[in-house]
Amino acid sequence: MGKVVLPADHRYYKYIEERHNEDGSELAILNLGPTHPATHGIFQNILLMDGERILDAEPTIGYIHRAFEKIAENRPFYQITPLTDRMNYCSSPINNMAWWMTIEKLLNIEVPKRAQYLRVIVMELARITDHLICNSILGVDTGAYTGFLYVFQFREKVYEIYEEICGARLTTNMGRIGGFERDWSPKAFELLDTFLKEFPIAWKEFENLFTRNRIFIDRTVNVGGISAEKAMAYGFTGPNLRAAGVDYDVRIAQPYSSYEDFEFNVPVGKSGDTYDRFCVRNAEVWESLSIIRQALDKMPEGNEYHADVPDYYLPPKEDVYNNMEALIYHFKIVMGEVPVPVAEIYHPVEGGNGELGFYLVTDGSRTPYRLHFRRPCFIYYQAYPEMIKGAMLSDAIAILSSLNVIAGELDA
Repeated sequence: MGKVVLPADHRYYKYIEERHNEDGSELAILNLGPTHPATHGIFQNILLMDGERILDAEPTIGYIHRAFEKIAENRPFYQITPLTDRMNYCSSPINNMAWWMTIEKLLNIEVPKRAQYLRVIVMELARITDHLICNSILGVDTGAYTGFLYVFQFREKVYEIYEEICGARLTTNMGRIGGFERDWSPKAFELLDTFLKEFPIAWKEFENLFTRNRIFIDRTVNVGGISAEKAMAYGFTGPNLRAAGVDYDVRIAQPYSSYEDFEFNVPVGKSGDTYDRFCVRNAEVWESLSIIRQALDKMPEGNEYHADVPDYYLPPKEDVYNNMEALIYHFKIVMGEVPVPVAEIYHPVEGGNGELGFYLVTDGSRTPYRLHFRRPCFIYYQAYPEMIKGAMLSDAIAILSSLNVIAGELDA
């Protein structure tokens, strides 16, 4: 944080002059970001301060210079997946699966039930890690480091499951059009069983550290509240909307990947404040664990892990190395030489942080004609200045943390 020089005609200077003329007091202009560690990313807020109190805020984005949408419009469909990893990188597999499902909707591909259940498992694991990071870092931002250090080890355990499935950990590039690249190994299921036994115990202890902690309650209750009407007007979705009392969940409103086969509750809050956002995410972790267990119990027999679509599904790597026809197919699919229909579609999923959607327009060529990513964090950040006006500077950090704004989703 530090002082910042603004254009001479900026509205802040008018406020400063008016206050000085009224009572002789001084207001200050302060930078929160773009490089301060408490902002959790490369984005800036220019604050007008009266002591520790925030009178006004002006957000700025664009420091990452990514232009993912335009890059994607010049890439074949298979080469876009790594871009989706780098939006909300706290739950990359959800981004991957959402993109594959968008292409499958475009191509009218029916994914086998078993592959859909496997996708559900990995998406709920990603949701757990997303909420785990958000809530534990909120603890750090309010002065409690212990909870973060304790539960963070379980994110690594989830990453070990990812690594067993696809070979990657953070930016996963997981899956394929029609399902997965390969079937899950016995070790992947063993790691998953171990996680399901050990993590609930730790998560319950984490909840006990915070939910009735007097300091944490004082720092989060009635801090950064937003009404249901205002949240909907801004376009909130996900935990931040549900914390305001609206029970909208894409998995129920527009089921995908066989989510209609599972029973789960949609946790909601009342006041939409920082504490409610924390509690909603905590409760959603328990629901995700329940969904994973149901998916394992209901897992269809057999070993189907992808749809029978040879024109779009990459052939096995060993065939590519040893068979010319497989090598040619691999090249054609990766380089976008297989035609796609002309269409305009939108596919949403319930991301770790809200409704993640892909709006895709195709003209039959090897690349999208237009591709727009609906990034929930971009929408939340628009509301942030209004949510912190009148708050203390320390509250602004907690509010931003509870919204879980991921910088990777701002500059797409």
